[in-house]
Amino acid sequence: MADTSAPVVSIRHARKAFGQNQVLDDISLDVESGEVVAVIGASGGGKSTLLRCATLLERLDGGSLSYGDVQVARDEGGRAAYADARTLRAAKSRFGLVFQDYNLFPHWTVLRNVSDAPVHVQGRDRAEAEAAARDIIARMGLEGNEDKVPCELSGGQRQRVSIARALAMRPEVLFFDEPTSALDPELTAEVLKVIRQLAAERMTMVIVTHEMAFARDVADRVVFMDAGRVVEQGTPDEVLAHPTQERTRAFLARYEQGAAD
Repeated sequence: MADTSAPVVSIRHARKAFGQNQVLDDISLDVESGEVVAVIGASGGGKSTLLRCATLLERLDGGSLSYGDVQVARDEGGRAAYADARTLRAAKSRFGLVFQDYNLFPHWTVLRNVSDAPVHVQGRDRAEAEAAARDIIARMGLEGNEDKVPCELSGGQRQRVSIARALAMRPEVLFFDEPTSALDPELTAEVLKVIRQLAAERMTMVIVTHEMAFARDVADRVVFMDAGRVVEQGTPDEVLAHPTQERTRAFLARYEQGAAD
């Protein structure tokens, strides 16, 4: 049972380098239950690496990481010491990850893409898992597509299947890595509508996004990253409308200029 008194996700003094490139530089971030956190910043600022480390696709060099009462990594003398395989499996059951490029199995139907992991990873009964998957597929506005394979769907539909797949594992937190970056504006609107719906249901989410209007609309907290550090964080109004840091102001000015061009 998760410890409801602890943050859903807690990252402390995270460091990560690739060669001489320090991508994460002493980052600390807590995410509370029901909170929606939008992470913004220019390309190369460390946003996606932070998500990859949080979801165990990469390992931290230093710092600590925990999911509620599950300690994934602890700091030992400036190095991140990871827990055993059993503990890491327990941590992985706490979160879901939605990639920007869908990562669906191309030869599987929508229903199997959504229901397979609950059966084979969590050991749930197939009939129960498929019934739950059909419900989630319907919530995503995809009813009637259960027997289609990904190539028969639009990009927006595929991204909604990937969200359904993540939700089917009953995670405590969902991570999104630029979920609309591969989509045109019309399909982007489809996916953002689903994420807004999840936010209204108080699903805990961490969303790396370049959609500033969306971050302003849906997030409880906005985190601005630059050069591997958290430069500024606060409510959408504080960070996006009234930033206190010059680096934040410069980024938002460049973004607004790009949107106007």
